[in-house]
This record gives sequence, C-alpha cells and structure tokens, in this order.
Amino acid sequence: MVAVAFAFSPALISEAFAFKLFGITLWGKDDDLAADQVPDPVRYDVTLTTDSSDPDLKEALENSSRLVGDKDRPVSGDLGVVVKARDDRERLIAALYEKARYGGVVTIRVDGRDIDALPPNPTFNRSRPVPVTINVAAGPVFKVQEVQFGGDAARRNPADYDLAPGETAGSLTIIKAGDTIVEQLKSEGRPLAKLTTRKVIADHRTNTVDIVLAAEGGPVAPVGDVDVAGAKAVKPDFIQRYSRLNRGEQYSPEALRKAGERLRALGVFSSVTIHEADALAPDGTLPMTIEVSEGKQRYLGIGAQYSTTDGFGINGYWGHRNLFGEAEALRIEGSVGRLGETTNVGDLDYSAGVTFTKPGAFVPAATLRASILAKTENPDAYTAKLVTASLGLSYELSDLDTITGAGEVSWERDDDAFGSNSYLTFSLPFQYDRDARDNKFDPTEGYRGMLKATPSYEAYNGTFFSSFEGLITGYHALGAEDRIVLAGKLSAGFLVGADDLQNIPATRRFFAGGGGSVRGFSYQEISPRNADNEETGGASYVTASFETRVKITDTIGIVPFIDVGTVSADIAPDFSDIRAGAGIGIRYATPFGPLRLDFAVPLNKYEDGTDYGIYAGIGQAF
Repeated sequence: MVAVAFAFSPALISEAFAFKLFGITLWGKDDDLAADQVPDPVRYDVTLTTDSSDPDLKEALENSSRLVGDKDRPVSGDLGVVVKARDDRERLIAALYEKARYGGVVTIRVDGRDIDALPPNPTFNRSRPVPVTINVAAGPVFKVQEVQFGGDAARRNPADYDLAPGETAGSLTIIKAGDTIVEQLKSEGRPLAKLTTRKVIADHRTNTVDIVLAAEGGPVAPVGDVDVAGAKAVKPDFIQRYSRLNRGEQYSPEALRKAGERLRALGVFSSVTIHEADALAPDGTLPMTIEVSEGKQRYLGIGAQYSTTDGFGINGYWGHRNLFGEAEALRIEGSVGRLGETTNVGDLDYSAGVTFTKPGAFVPAATLRASILAKTENPDAYTAKLVTASLGLSYELSDLDTITGAGEVSWERDDDAFGSNSYLTFSLPFQYDRDARDNKFDPTEGYRGMLKATPSYEAYNGTFFSSFEGLITGYHALGAEDRIVLAGKLSAGFLVGADDLQNIPATRRFFAGGGGSVRGFSYQEISPRNADNEETGGASYVTASFETRVKITDTIGIVPFIDVGTVSADIAPDFSDIRAGAGIGIRYATPFGPLRLDFAVPLNKYEDGTDYGIYAGIGQAF
C-alpha cells in the first residue's frame, strides 16, 4: 500500500531560480540564492585546525564556528569577513570554556593577517575566495578543586550538581548549577529567589577551578492577582480560569510552564507569555500577567493522498477555533477516496463530519466533545455505510492521566463475508490514557499506555457485546545526543459476547494490517477467513512493533523495523498464525514533527496477497 501526503505552505522563491521546501533545495543553487540576497557579496575559504585529538571537542568547535557553518554563503563586503571572524573567536572561546579548556587560544587570520592587525576598513583580493585560517590551541582540561555554596544554597551538596572535586569544570555545568539552585528555591514557593554570587577562578598553574555560588531564596509567596493582556475575541476570564493559575495557590515554576503549554494547546493563540511581577504585592502575594497574541480563528484546508490499492483521495475541512469566545472549536470536514479505482460513483469512499469541542466545560480540566460522522468504507474485507453520533467528556486527572467517557449511537449497513446486514448499535466507550512521553511527535524517552472498554448493545439482533483493548508504547534513547532510539509497541484486544460474529458490525470486529499495525500487508488484510477465503474479521487480536530510530544527521534518520500480528475468530488469540512484516524507513526532521516514509514487505504473505507496502506521513509510526 502507498500513502502519500501533500503539505502545501508558502515557499521561498526568488529570481535566482532556486526553490526550497522544508529546508531542502529542490532545484537551483543555494549559492545563487544567497549571492543575490547579499549586497556586495564576498566569498571566502575557511580552514579550522586544532592541536587536540579529542573528537568531541573538534565537533564542538566546528559546530560553534559560523565561518565554517556558513562557508557556502557569501558575506557583505570585505569588512563582513572580519566581523564574522571576530564573532567566531568569541564563539570558539566559549566552546573551549564549555569543554573546561580555560587556557585555550584561538588565532584567526584573514588573507594571511591576524584579525587584530587588520586596518579598520580592510580590502582583500576578490579574484579568488578570501582565505581564512582558524587555529585553536585547546590547552589542558581544568578540573574542579574547591566549591563553596553560600546563602540559602549553603546546605546543598556540590556533587548533586556535577561539581564534586575532581569533576570536569565545564562552564555550562557551572552555569547550570546556579540556574538549578534558583529553580529549586522557586519550586519551594519562593518566587523572588535569585543567584547573588557566581565566582569562578581558574588556576593555570594547577589546571583547576575554584567555584563560589550563593543564592537568596526570598519569602514564600502564593500566586496573587492574575491579569490578562492582549485578549480580543477570547474572553480574559476564560483565559485565567483555563490556565489554572489561581490566587492563593502556592507559586510553582512548573505550574507556570504547564499553564503556558495548556493555553498554547488551545490553538487560538499565536503566542503566550506569563510575566511575573518584580516585587510582591502589599498582601504578600505575587501578581502575574498572562500576555497572549491571538491567531487566526478561522481556517480552511485541503489535502490529497494516493494508494496503489485504493487510488487517489481528496479531503477538505473548515474550522473555527473560537466560536463563542471561550476557545470552542467547530470543524467541518469531508473526503472522497478511491478515485480512479472504480468508475461506479457508489463504490467511492465518502466521509463527512462535524465536530464541536468545548475546552474547560464545567471545570477547567474537562473537555466536552460532540460529533456526527457519516462515511462509507470499502476495504477488501467489507463495504460499510455508517452514520455515528457521539457525545463525550474527557477529564485530565493529572498532567499524565486522562479519562474519557462518551455515549454513542451508530447505524451501519455492511456487505461482507456474512452477506448484507444492517446494525443499530448503542455504545458507552470509556478510555484511560497515560502519556509519559517526552515528545508526542518524536519521543526519545518515556511511554504511553491506553485502556479502553466499550460496552455495546446491537438493537436489531438484540446482542449485548463489549470490546476491551489495550496499548502500550515505550522509548529509550542511547548515546549522549539520543542518536539512537529504541521504540516498541504492544497492543491487544478482544470481544466479549461475540459468539456469532455476524451479529457484530464489521467496523467493530478486529482486523490488522497496514501502516497503523503490521506494515507490509494491506489495510485490514490480516483476518480470519471462511471456507471461501473471505476475511470475516476476528474476536481478538495482538500486534507488536519494534523500531530502531537512527539519526544519520540532525535532520535525516533511518528506521529499520519489524511488525507482527495475529487476529483470531475466538476470544483467545491464535498464535499459530502470526503474520510479520519488516522494512526500513526514512525520517526527515521538521519543526512540526518528522516526515515519515516507510517501505515494508510481508515475511509470510497470504496467497495472492500484498507483495509490499509504502507508507508516508507526519510524525513517527507510533
């Protein structure tokens, strides 16, 4: 199966005939683009050398040097080369200090002359790129000798901040220690905590460093009045209430961070900043101001996809992010699929739906959702026409835990291995989610778990049945820079009351296969089959996936993976028929998540089954 997503955004096009998308030059030359945008362009060649054999230090120096990083881009004028070189010297010295090399020396020459010996307005020969040489004498690594913590930090242990005697005395480690002490004092409810002393003395005779850090915690103070600035269409009292920064509660930097994230997640603001007052109010509380900038409230979008089995598809949507002034969201969407695969209009896949979301319903932690969806589905196993209406409420138990309950009614008409049947199903889905991932789009550590129970009653056949499903994903990074991430997923489910699968709607039976479960197989290809080799769907399933996500560069990664799964007609999974697919994927990092392209083949395909699958999307596979 092939799925290709097209993302359209304003592109950078110039008269230099270069075109870039997501940072990739699709045609034209970066050099031409840069030269046309820089007045009086001057090109240079740069060489960076160091006497150190430490590969980490060499990489840090090269990454810090703008001369090296921008070597293919011209600068403006001869003086531009010198300005960039002088800036580079400061950056390279800072990189040495980060690696505890306080005796290092950076020498930069432009056109053979030291930058300190150049005249105020130098001129260089432009018949060839101006030669620039950078030489870094790294010097020895300095170690911590003595550490003194003073003030409200006096009782803290330097070893807890990686500053024990004998430790490497990197400048970032020292700065981080001071910042962490202040953050810890603020976490005790002391909003005015500050660092009063940060003294670092390097002894070049012994290659050691003495450190003095002192902090003042200040008084314990609760949250005071919370004002809102910048609000126009969104009601200020809703912003304050939804932030959950309430007067009288204990001050906490973590609460402020979460309040900002919570407000940004609403989608109605282009920016959210929480300002703390510099001094306490007369009543001993800390006033705050939530400053917001509202984004566009209405949006319109279109998309397209392609599948080798289902042909072309198009979709469109319109939405409003702030319907009544409290970030109520309304979204109307529709799609048509299988274009080109069938000439019969009735065999196309259609979908149309309306969704209304009310954040902060009843209490700030609750979100109300109402939706109605009508669609047709035409996978190989069945054809279904259905209309579903749902009303539900989700509640945030904590920053990690959410529960959701809903009432749902669905009418469905199926043509499948059991013939042509209609169903009217009433359901009460209940779901618990725990999300402890460090990043929802590209996690490197943590896990996510989900449990879902859906008791149901099918009215036409008088059948009571319930589905129970669970999922857990886990992530673990290897290496200092998370260059390799191991990722795994396990999911399972079973139906109770499914003694006769014919009495269960096709969309409620279990299938596997495709980009969301076992790659290499087509969508819902994995299923129990009847005597005529027709997919019937199952009463239980188990699927598992394992990926090794390897970063080749900061933006490009490769992902070998294997998926396995089984679907059984009985409530107990049948592990005698496990289907597996394996493949490799490519990832390209973007600000909104990695672009994903996976290629997979089935390791034990069905007779006349799918030979391979190609899948594309945004975000990791799980």
